[in-house]
Amino acid sequence: MAEKALAEKRWLAETLFDDLGFRMTFEVDKVLYELQTEHQHLVLFEQPFFGKMLMLDGATQISKRDEFIYQEMMSHVPLFAHGNAREVLIIGGGDCGIAEEVLKHKTVKRLTQVEIDAKVIEFAREHFPEFTGPVFADKRFESVIDDGAKYVAKTDRRFDVIIVDSTDPQGPGKILFGAKFYSGCKRCLKRGGILVTQNGVPFFQTGELTSTMAKFRRLFLDGSCYVAAIPTYVGGHMAMGFASDNARLRQTPATAIAERYRKAGSFKTKYWSPEVHAAAFALPRFIAEAVAKAKPRR
Repeated sequence: MAEKALAEKRWLAETLFDDLGFRMTFEVDKVLYELQTEHQHLVLFEQPFFGKMLMLDGATQISKRDEFIYQEMMSHVPLFAHGNAREVLIIGGGDCGIAEEVLKHKTVKRLTQVEIDAKVIEFAREHFPEFTGPVFADKRFESVIDDGAKYVAKTDRRFDVIIVDSTDPQGPGKILFGAKFYSGCKRCLKRGGILVTQNGVPFFQTGELTSTMAKFRRLFLDGSCYVAAIPTYVGGHMAMGFASDNARLRQTPATAIAERYRKAGSFKTKYWSPEVHAAAFALPRFIAEAVAKAKPRR
């Protein structure tokens, strides 16, 4: 009877690492929503341990249990490293989780989010109201439906911080890992601005990280990454790319970050802290070596 019950369970597989010969599978309590949009396949389901989970094209995007790690580290690290970010751009990020974190910063006067897929925004407003509710109610927030690569190439706006909350380099997210896109981001960054990108799990996606670092270093005076450990992104540390023409921003000490945090109101976090912020740039040796393989800026 136990074997029969096990066989009847439904599982969903993450296919991101099929080329490496393994998959992560998640037991499904209930599929909440499934849709093939113009751009990608989307499925939302309830998982016994991680709670509500979202997959796009077979790759895990977010889970209720550990979403705070990715969202806090993608938003608070660049904003506190900058110190006075007023204009912020998010490319992707349709679930609005990062937008919610960015808007906790009092310095931010306007946050623009550019999402290519309108269906993702509609979906998020229905299924992630805990993020979208406060974000869309904030007058500083602007939602734009557009191709992020085209947006940074043509906009007249200039930003202090650009956060690229992309999927992995497949489907509509592939273009967001190209040199032309990064060049567009640099074009619309203000002096001393910061670009932060999602750069996968270096243990499995070393080439992705090294490739991005090489492109950063051809465009910016400083190109590196920082790390966080996110359970649902299997493989250990996740890398977030960090690029700026001000090399000192990546080296801001925890004491200075703590003072900026105090001035921001010391809002509640679950993963990020001034100490974690500073420590995140101390890379494990195998990741540091992957970063070092990128050709230096000419």
